[in-house]
Amino acid sequence: MHASKSLFQRRLERNRFALRKKSSGRPRLSVFRSSKHIYAQIIDDSKGATLASASSLEQDLKSELKTGADISAASRVGKLIAERATKAGITEVVFDRGAYIYHGRVKALADAAREGGLSF
Repeated sequence: MHASKSLFQRRLERNRFALRKKSSGRPRLSVFRSSKHIYAQIIDDSKGATLASASSLEQDLKSELKTGADISAASRVGKLIAERATKAGITEVVFDRGAYIYHGRVKALADAAREGGLSF
């Protein structure tokens, strides 16, 4: 059990290190996926501040969704984060998938964010 946790942590750190090299001052779209919900936030690492955030726990989304842990919920969160980012004047980000594989819910969120106007 301990080994799998450390592998997850190593994947996370490896991905973030690569993003720091490639970001060139763009904010980071970070995704967190739990067993029941999905969360996304746009972070400015130079200031250490969150610029926009969205999750499947929000009241307007929660009433529409059957569950917060499926692809439809992830795509709705992706559209919402793109909408809030454009309101804040953000169009280009770096996608931070964390240690998660770019598949399923993570991919659905990324595709919806691209459709919403974010480029990465």
